[in-house]
Amino acid sequence: MNGHGISEPSDIQEEGADEIREARRARRTAVSAGTVLAAVGLAASGLRLASPEPVLVPAAYAFGAMVCALATVLGSRGRTRRALWLLIVGVMVMALGDQFD
Repeated sequence: MNGHGISEPSDIQEEGADEIREARRARRTAVSAGTVLAAVGLAASGLRLASPEPVLVPAAYAFGAMVCALATVLGSRGRTRRALWLLIVGVMVMALGDQFD
């Protein structure tokens, strides 16, 4: 490194590689969380549909699962911030449906 504070090309490449690894990890996390939440929401919707619950309860679970599935798609395309917010919204919709129970 020279005295002017300019990074060497190898330092810049290492920083870029770290950012790429972090982005991939964020994508994998968004995709896996979205997949799990969508599957759980669909399973809960099926279980609630079989029981004598109001129709709003399984519909809320199914809608929340669809939102989580959309978050999975967005997360796989690199839109991890939007995917995170959609996961939060999906879980909130499922929790709201559970309150009607």
